Amino acid sequence: MNKSEHLTSEGIKKIVAIRSSMNFGLTTSLKEQFPDIIPMLRPVVNNQEIPDIQWFIGFSEGESCFFIDIINSKTHKVGYQIKLKFQITQHSRDLELMNTLIKFLDCGNLVEVRGRSAVDIVITKISDIESKIVPLFTDFPLKGNKNLDFLDFCKVLEFIKNKDHLTTEGFEYIKQIKSQMNSQRSSD
Repeated sequence: MNKSEHLTSEGIKKIVAIRSSMNFGLTTSLKEQFPDIIPMLRPVVNNQEIPDIQWFIGFSEGESCFFIDIINSKTHKVGYQIKLKFQITQHSRDLELMNTLIKFLDCGNLVEVRGRSAVDIVITKISDIESKIVPLFTDFPLKGNKNLDFLDFCKVLEFIKNKDHLTTEGFEYIKQIKSQMNSQRSSD
């Protein structure tokens, strides 16, 4: 916005038009307040190359997640299966970027998110996590809580590699780690 333009009614309408073209658009309340808003056209980005590793690390800082899935299982001694998952989510309009990221990482599957206009890159194969994802974020560390989630993810990977996740004690330890990751992590 140029020179306090945002303080005028036309400036506010410009801001709402920009907001309406982002992510999931306007909330119902904003749609009611600005019924005549036309979303701004998003520019088409033709160059979908990853400029360098630091760009990817920064992108991952905001758009990726390290998950520990605990799934009921009648075939596992402790009654649960532990799965690691590295995931990146974007709006489905960024499909070309997501395919470029899969090529960059040399692993992962593209999965449409049900009920949303989004796609995920999902990496669950232990060999890919161990040989590609862990070395990447070890050599180029993330910052803050995301790095703490990565370090916890690595602890669970070691438990899986050593088959400790198949014991009751190991399973309880993994549950404890999972309960403090991502949105459950305190920001001490």
